[in-house]
Amino acid sequence: MTDVSGAPADVLHTLFHSDQGGHEQVVLCQDRASGLKAVIALHSTALGPALGGTRFYSYATEAEAVADALNLARGMSYKNAMAGLDHGGGKAVIIGDPDTIKTEALLLAYGRFVASLGGRYVTACDVGTYVADMDVVARECRWTTGRSPENGGAGDSSVLTAFGVYQGMRASAQHLWGDPSLRDRTVGIAGVGKVGHHLVDHLLAEGARVVITDVRRDAVERIAERHPSVAVVADTERLITLDGLDIYAPCALGGALNDDSVRVLTAKIVCGAANNQLAHPGVEKDLADRGILYAPDYVVNAGGVIQVADELHGFDFERCRAKAAKIFDTTLAIFARAKEDGIPPAAAADRIAEQRMHEAARARGR
Repeated sequence: MTDVSGAPADVLHTLFHSDQGGHEQVVLCQDRASGLKAVIALHSTALGPALGGTRFYSYATEAEAVADALNLARGMSYKNAMAGLDHGGGKAVIIGDPDTIKTEALLLAYGRFVASLGGRYVTACDVGTYVADMDVVARECRWTTGRSPENGGAGDSSVLTAFGVYQGMRASAQHLWGDPSLRDRTVGIAGVGKVGHHLVDHLLAEGARVVITDVRRDAVERIAERHPSVAVVADTERLITLDGLDIYAPCALGGALNDDSVRVLTAKIVCGAANNQLAHPGVEKDLADRGILYAPDYVVNAGGVIQVADELHGFDFERCRAKAAKIFDTTLAIFARAKEDGIPPAAAADRIAEQRMHEAARARGR
C-alpha cells in the first residue's frame, strides 16, 4: 500500500482538489513483483460496506486513474442508495492494459490489498475484469463478489444489468409516450459488449428495431451473426444522428453525453448501461432543454450491483430478478419527482439518494 505522501504531484492535486469530494478513504496500491498499480476509492459507508467493481484499464496517467476511481466510487454510493441496498459506494481501478499485463500474480496481489481493508470495501467485476478474475481475487479476499457458481458466486452480473436497463427504457416510454411497450421503437445501442448484447436480446424479443455500433469488430460480428435483423452503423457519431431514433442507449464507457453529442442527438430518450454518462454538470439541463428524457444511468444500470450484493447472502436469481424489475417503478418515481420539483431527472435522483444517505449517516451518529 503506497503512502499518499509518496504520490506524484499530479495525483495529489487530483486527490485534494477533485470536484467529486467527500470521499472517506483513497488507497494507492503498488506491488512491484507483479506490476500491480491500483487505486481503491471509498466514497461513503453510511449505508454499509462500500460495494463497487474493479475496472482494469490503460489510463494515460496515474492522475487520470485516480480521478476515474473517485468519480466511479461516488456514482456507486448513489447507485446503491437508489437500489435500496445496505451498501455504500466504492470503486477500484487497476492501471494498465488487461490484455497484456493481467496475470494471476497481479490479481492475487490486488486481492490482498482489498482484504487489507477488512471488509470496508466489497469488490466485483467491471470493465476489463470478468468472473474468472474474481475467482482469482477471492483466493486472497473473502470480500469478493461476481465469482463463478462453481466458486460460490452468482456468475455474470451483466444479465441483470441489461434487464434493469430494459426496465428503465420501459419506464421512460411509459412516462414520455404513455405506454411502456417498445414494439416498433428504434433503439440505438453504442457498445454491445458484456451488457449491450443482452440488451439487444430483450429489445428484439419485444419487437423493437435495433441499431448498434461498437469499436470492437468482434462484438458487432457476434450480434450480426445471431440477429441478422439488427442494423449496424460505423460509429457513435452516426448512431446519435440517425433519423427516426427513439431511444439512445450508451453502453460503453462514460462521458457519452457532452455538449457536442447532446446538440445533435435525435433520440427523445437516453437510457443506457454506461456509468457516468453526463460528461460534466449542466449536461442534464441541456438534455431537458432539448426535450430529451434522461433516465439516470446509476438508477437503470443497478441490476448488476443488486445481483452481486445478493451474492453475499446466498444468491437467488429469481429474488434478484424481482428486485431488478423494480427499477421500472424507481425510474417512474424519479421522473415524477423531477416534474414536481421542476428539475431534471438526474438532479431528482441525486436528491433522493442523498436523502437516504443523510438519514443513514444521522442514524449512525455521523
